[in-house]
Amino acid sequence: MRASGIDWEGYRCQHGSMLQVWPVEILGDNYVWVLEREGSDRVALVDPGDGAPVLAALERRGLTAAAVLLTHHHHDHVGGLPAVIERHHPAVWGAAADGVAGVDCPIGDGDRVPLPFLDLELEVIALPGHTATHLGFVGPGIALVGDTLFAGGCGRVLGGTFEQLHRSLARLAALPSETKAYCAHEYTVANLGFARHAEPGNAAIVDRLAAAQATREAGLPTVPSTVGYELETNVFLRCSAPGVVASASARAGRDLAPGVETFRELRTWKDGWRG
Repeated sequence: MRASGIDWEGYRCQHGSMLQVWPVEILGDNYVWVLEREGSDRVALVDPGDGAPVLAALERRGLTAAAVLLTHHHHDHVGGLPAVIERHHPAVWGAAADGVAGVDCPIGDGDRVPLPFLDLELEVIALPGHTATHLGFVGPGIALVGDTLFAGGCGRVLGGTFEQLHRSLARLAALPSETKAYCAHEYTVANLGFARHAEPGNAAIVDRLAAAQATREAGLPTVPSTVGYELETNVFLRCSAPGVVASASARAGRDLAPGVETFRELRTWKDGWRG
């Protein structure tokens, strides 16, 4: 396992000519996403679950956290918030219902998050399921999805419902196919291993798994993904595909309806799957 706090100099995803998004790895498999505008020393952080490595990454680059965006209240997403607030005094945006200490900009579905230092405004979308109050942040070509949608998978149901998570994934799946989805964990290889098992006839999953394994062997993140890529290879977005329905039905021992019934079986199956 690599040391916590790794950030990748040069691993920057461009959005237009100015906005860059890059990760700091914490806690072994979490990503804190940093949104940076070329020419500015003020950045936004997404889900700072561990303060020390994030602060160190900012200090190395001479950057100041002007805003923090929280997708949900789990400790691996908010544990570093007090340290970031103490050092940088950012505006902190998070779900009004989560009760996270330090949130001074409570938000909910349909709200807007202005980030003028990035020349960016993000729309807040409710993504319940992983938790009952999970949020996402969407802008031109970008979706910050927390633990709702993973590369090749989705989050567990830990406070919400299967029906909510299925609807939230459908909401993300409706975004433009080129939208880059920034999730909060490096689970891609394991997710695709399950996907290959659940939809064995999907050659795109086999190819993606091989590519993800090579990427990880090179020590690089497999994320972000794109909505279009997820629609092709993420079985949790493919719960109406005949092969996925057939696999879930075989495991259940009965015919399942496409959609949420198949999704519930898949998610329960994945919870106990060890490959």
